[in-house]
Parts: sequence; structure tokens; C-alpha cells
Amino acid sequence: MPKTYIIAEIGINHNGDLNIAKKLIDLAVKCGCDAVKFQKRTIEVVYSKAVLDSPRESPWGTRTRQQKEALEFGLAQYQEIDRYCRDRRIDWFASAWDIESQNFLRQFNLKHNKVASAMITNHPFVNHVAAEKKHTFVSTGMCTLEQLDETVGIFKKHNCPFTLMHAVSVYPCKEEDLNLACIPGLKKRYGVPVGYSGHEVSPIPSIIAASLGAVAVERHITLDRAMYGSDQAASLEVRGLETLVNGIRSYETCLGTGEKVFGEAERAVAKKMRYWE
Repeated sequence: MPKTYIIAEIGINHNGDLNIAKKLIDLAVKCGCDAVKFQKRTIEVVYSKAVLDSPRESPWGTRTRQQKEALEFGLAQYQEIDRYCRDRRIDWFASAWDIESQNFLRQFNLKHNKVASAMITNHPFVNHVAAEKKHTFVSTGMCTLEQLDETVGIFKKHNCPFTLMHAVSVYPCKEEDLNLACIPGLKKRYGVPVGYSGHEVSPIPSIIAASLGAVAVERHITLDRAMYGSDQAASLEVRGLETLVNGIRSYETCLGTGEKVFGEAERAVAKKMRYWE
């Protein structure tokens, strides 16, 4: 069976610090992940002036604008991330939150696009991404099945390959709310590959997701859950990420081919125990 594609979501957990971003990339490589993912926003497009001017305490000041601007990497930083990931031999891509950011990402010729759960009802944006015809991970949180039908229809209209990512957009999410049985349900409904984007604290549900047929698993990662940031508490530290990757790879090894095999090692045991043969 194909290996589960394991994505370490860095998102904005780098807190605007390129050195932290590199440490998170190193963490993903050390633990055996296949890719790292970031987020890209055009602040003036994604947030209104009223929101940007509103009070918000952060390490960068007392206004929301200061926090949002500090969390965004620009061209120079992403060029270095691109170089660093190529050097470390790990894929990288990013979820754009507006068309301008999607256009920005095109220059890096990335292997995948990503549509975040928050964006799947933004049809102009979804059409813009699907028109690229590049494989896209599409998270399915924050929507009804009817809304998801519309998004799936857009990707099929553009003949764009995609993988749905079952998700519950609560940070962190309680295990009783994960609804992992939705993974085979989505596959049956849409006839496309389905993965899992998790926001719970434990690594175990991601291993269960792989056993239910998730072709890709995406989890936020962090150097320390106590760091500043809204996603840190729903992220995995090094031990959790190691458990996740090792668990999924162990599952894949144990699963085997599904064919009944009577191999040499077992034949040797049978020879000792079957005295009548």
C-alpha cells in the first residue's frame, strides 16, 4: 500500500521568526515527516481596517495590526524556506488565505496547493486555486455537506486533482468530537482520496485515521505548547510527533499485503510442532 503522506503544519507557529521556522522544519525532518506546511495572508485583504486597528496585546504591541504583520513572512523569508527545505529534502507548501497570496506562492513551483477550512466557501478563491490544476489538499471543517458538495464540484469542473482532508475546526478539539468515521464516509460520497487534518492534543487519533484509510495526515507542530500563539495548544511537540509518525509507519508495516502467506519461518515452526507430518 502507498505510504501515508505526513504533513507537519508549521502554520504561524514560527511567530514570525525564521530561525524558529527552521527549527520546526528540522523537527519535521527528524521525525520522518514528508512535508511541512505554512500559511500565507495578505493582511489588508484578509482583515478589515476595524479589526486591524482593534486592541490586541501581543509580543509585538497593543494593536491587532502589529500582531498580524509580525506573523507574516515575505519574499526573502520564503525564498530561504524554499532553499532550506530543498537542502533538508522535505516538501513544503502553504495554505493561502486570499488570491494575492495564492499568486505569490506560484513562484515557488510547489508540489501541492492547500485550501484551508475557512476558505472552502469562498468560491472565487476556490475557483482560482482549482484553475491551476495542481494537486490540492482541501480541508473540510466549518461546513455542511451541501457546502462541501459545491467545493468538490468546483474542483471536478476544473479537472483539478484533490484530496479531501476530514477536519473539525476546533483548537484544540475534544476526542469525542473528532468523528473519524467520516473519513470512509467522505471517500464513499465523493469517490476521491481522503486524508485527515487534526487539531486534537494526542497523536493517537491520527494513527487511527491512517487505519481508516486516510492517505494523508496533517498535524500542527510546535517547539513548545507554552509558546505564544492560538495554534500552539493544538500542536504536537517532538515526542508527540515521533509517536504519530512511528505509529503510522508501524501500522503500514503490520498491515502487509492482505494475502495469506505460509512463509519459511512459519514452516520451520510447523515442522517442529506437527509431529504427524
